[in-house]
Amino acid sequence: MKTLAAVGGAAMIAMAVVAPAAGQDTNSGGTGYGQPTPDPSTIAPTSRANPGRTPRQERQRAPAPPTPEENIAAAQAIATSASVACQVNQANFLGQTAEGAKSYEAACATGPGYILISSAPPLAVDCVLLAGQAEIDRARDPLADVGTQCVIPQNLDIVRVVSAYAGEAGIACVVDQGASIGKSSEGNLIYEIGCNGADGYWIEKVATGWKATECAIISTQNANCRYSTPAELAATFKSRLAGSEAASCDVTEGRYMGANANGAFWEAKCGAGNGVIVRFNPEYAVQQVYPCETAQRIGGGCRLTIVPEIPAAAAPATQE
Repeated sequence: MKTLAAVGGAAMIAMAVVAPAAGQDTNSGGTGYGQPTPDPSTIAPTSRANPGRTPRQERQRAPAPPTPEENIAAAQAIATSASVACQVNQANFLGQTAEGAKSYEAACATGPGYILISSAPPLAVDCVLLAGQAEIDRARDPLADVGTQCVIPQNLDIVRVVSAYAGEAGIACVVDQGASIGKSSEGNLIYEIGCNGADGYWIEKVATGWKATECAIISTQNANCRYSTPAELAATFKSRLAGSEAASCDVTEGRYMGANANGAFWEAKCGAGNGVIVRFNPEYAVQQVYPCETAQRIGGGCRLTIVPEIPAAAAPATQE
């Protein structure tokens, strides 16, 4: 059974260390960089006033905010120290933690963006993971406090990131939806991939790369995909029957039955009312097709197609 755990650690870090109250004053009169603008009436006149400026003008001068280039340089330094493979191309200063560590949101040339914190050790929190955890939390409680979230437009493009992951996992589909959905029982990150017009996948980041599992299989493991539909599953199934003796089956429903040393078994319900069980090899080449009428002993037989019972043989007529 597929189990998922929340990506709670990263989300809680971002919530705790980049909260606006501990970082920047967003109320009127604030500078936006950690300290409110002082009230001019509370500042004593300085004896070193610029001859060209009035004392009031001197009192109202505020520190210049960091430039975009300075933000990028500071964020890059944190990313490098945190061993994050990110070439920062945009960075926003978010504020400071209670301990004085500076926080930034950074967009990267490739891959996800990050919330970066100059703590000891430095921290980098993946924007895709933050967004996925926030979605999970809000599904449970629409009023949930999900903490700091990434807002740079590039970092909001989750599909861009998961499309790259899907490509690395060998998934050849047009990705139209995607999200981080948690961790496996082994602690590996899992993402859901939605495919345009085809069955989607869960992909798990494992030590050797990626492990991809079709949503049709996920549905048999006490879990469900949000981005795939029964029609997309049927379309994928039908495409795999091309060139086989079952190619004429207009698949309206399909289900994964299981696998053994001989291959993987799938049931298809056809538009004409009949159905088949198909055995595939690992590359999804059709190995054998079993009509539902004769497949009762294969995995318990067909469930999507109603097979008429074979009438009992009539008793021979008696002669008088």
